[in-house]
Formats: sequence, C-alpha cells, structure tokens
Amino acid sequence: MSSVDEVVTRVHREEWARVVAALTRRFGDLDIAEEAAAEAFATAVERWPADGVPPSPGAWLTTTATRKAIDRIRRENKRDYKHEEARMVFDDDPPELLGAIDDDRLRLIFTCCHPALAVEARVALTLRMVGGLTVPEIARGFLVAESALGRRITRAKAKIKAARIPYRVPAAADLPARVSGVLAVLYLVFNEGYLATGPDTDPIRSDLTAEAIRLTRLIRTLLPDDGEVAGLLALMLLTEARRPARVAAGELVALAHQDRGAWDTALIAEGHRLVRERLAAGEAPGRYQILAAINAVHTSARHMHDTDWSQVLALYDQLVHVDPSPVVLLNRAIALAELDGPDVALAAVNRLEDALAGYHAFHVTRADLLRRLGRGQESRDAYDRAIALAGNTAEIAYLTRRRDQQP
Repeated sequence: MSSVDEVVTRVHREEWARVVAALTRRFGDLDIAEEAAAEAFATAVERWPADGVPPSPGAWLTTTATRKAIDRIRRENKRDYKHEEARMVFDDDPPELLGAIDDDRLRLIFTCCHPALAVEARVALTLRMVGGLTVPEIARGFLVAESALGRRITRAKAKIKAARIPYRVPAAADLPARVSGVLAVLYLVFNEGYLATGPDTDPIRSDLTAEAIRLTRLIRTLLPDDGEVAGLLALMLLTEARRPARVAAGELVALAHQDRGAWDTALIAEGHRLVRERLAAGEAPGRYQILAAINAVHTSARHMHDTDWSQVLALYDQLVHVDPSPVVLLNRAIALAELDGPDVALAAVNRLEDALAGYHAFHVTRADLLRRLGRGQESRDAYDRAIALAGNTAEIAYLTRRRDQQP
C-alpha cells in the first residue's frame, strides 16, 4: 500500500462520519450524504497521488462531497427547497442551535436511531452511515450474511424516505427512547476497533475505540442516571485499558499471557469506580453493567491464576437471564472450564455448534479446550476452521502458532 493510499485510508476512518453528518444536516437525505461522501473519497483516491494530499484533508473532502451532492440534486431535479438548502452550504451565517446534542457525530447517531425503525435496522444503518464501517464488517458483527445485512440497510433507508422521517435533532425528552439503539451502535463500533475483522486493516483500530469512548462519555453527560450508559462506558474503559498489552510482534496476546504491568491503571480505576457506583445504586443491572462487572473481576487480578472464576461464572449466570444469546453462553463456558474442567466446558460449547458454526471464536474456544484435553488432531482441525473464519491478521498469526504447537 502506497503512502498516499495509507493517508486516504486513515482519513476515511477519521472523517467519514463527520462528512456524512455535515451533508445530512445540510440536505436532509441520508442517501445523498453517503453517496456524495463515497464519491468524494473516490475522487481523493484518484487525485491525491498526482496532486498531493491537501493541507486539510477533511475540509477538502467536505467541500468536494458538498459539490457532489449539489450536482446530484440538480441532476435529479429535486424540489426547490433542496436547491435552497444546497445554496445554504456556502452561506456565512452562523449555524442554528442544534438541540440537546452539540456533537455532530453523536447527533447523527441519535437521528439514525429513530424509534420508527426496528432496533437491528437502526444499528446496521448507523454503523454504515456514522461509523463508516463496511457492509462486511457490520455483517461479521451481527453474525449474518453480507447480502442479508445489505438488504436490512436498504430497507431502513427506504422506510426513512417513505415515512418522511426528518433529519432532526431529537429533543432531550426523546433521548431515553433512542439510547438503547445508540449504545448498541457504539458497542459494535468499539468491538470493531478492539479486534478489527477486516483483513486489510490494523489489528487494533484505536481510532474506533477512542471515538466510541468519547461518544459514550458524551451520552453519560446527557443521561447521567442511565445505568446502561455508565455500564457501557465502564466496559469500554476496562477493555481499552488492556490494549497496550494485546499485540506483540504482530501477534495477538491472549489475556492469560498479557503483561498486566502494561495495562492503563487510570482507565482501570475509572472503570472500577463506575462499576461500584452502579452496584451502590441497587438497581437490577443490564447487559452492559454485567459485562463491565466481569471485566472488573479480570482487571482486579494481579495474575491470571488470581482471577476469581467463581465470581465470573456467577456474573455470566446473571447475564444469561438478561441476554441468553449463544455468544454469552460461549463466554460462560470459558469460565466454566476454569472451575469444572475442559471436558465439562467442551460439552457446553458443542451444544452451540448449530448457532455459532460460522463464528471464529467458537472454533477458537473448541480448539483450546481440545488442546487441554490432549486431543491434538481435533484441536488442529478446530484451529484450521478458526483461522479460515478470522479476519484479524494478529489473531491469525496467534492461532497459526497455537495450531502448529499441537503434537
């Protein structure tokens, strides 16, 4: 990849949502915003190698995308008020007040998470429009086929147009009804950064994790009494704290082998404080609060063998009542292995095969349990399936080494 291509890729990660948000705010049309942004980035790929990267790539992209949008509006002979809004792009008047949310990207997330859309459609659309994730990346996050995910996004856009759902900043009173979809979006964006699924991206995308944390902090200022907002922020902080120790020499480092001295103690302290605050509130915890509590147990242990696995398993049992998904049951089995042994855990994992056959972490878990049981060939086969499904280069390197170590 050339240096200019690398710059374009980095700028895409950093500027995609801002450009889409700016155009959506001006033109009130998600399709126009996304297509104009895509055209602007395509133009950058063509022109920057010859002309050089502009001093302000984000401003260049916004200006180019704006002109692309205006050209499209004119070509398609949109209504007169669209032309008027297009001309407003170049007005020097100060922007109007934008409601309860003054962050451009967060405002667009809340707007996309309109209650008229099904929750899964809200999340998929917002990840595409705001997070800048590709359809394959989002599909891997949902564990669905790319074609099905693409149809879901298309239907969501069509409903916005058919129902004439306005691009409008939600009032403060509207935020609680939309926050669950917003948190789901930010959680998936963070996960994509924590362990990137694309083969052509960095193994860990700190730009995504940092942005997810920033936006979750903003939501916490808007909804300070929402337990799940605090839980998600704590979960992100405790997970992000381990990032400095997660990759070494181009290879993923498993939790058991991480240098815990490299963990960010400030983030851990903040995450633990949030977990304690939610426990003191005495309310029934939701999914993110329980996940944060699990991570608090892990980050409290000075060494892997100090982990309180009975507490981890108890928390997963609690989580199963809130979210009985196959992925939760898979993670519960990992804790079960530490208490009752790999044979008991393997039986629990095998029961999930129909639901998780296409999920690489399922095969990683099976491979490790089979290794611990001394079933080398079966373990190698499971590693092979995991490697075939994994997209993260650092994880593939780790899994390949583990497979090759089998007798």
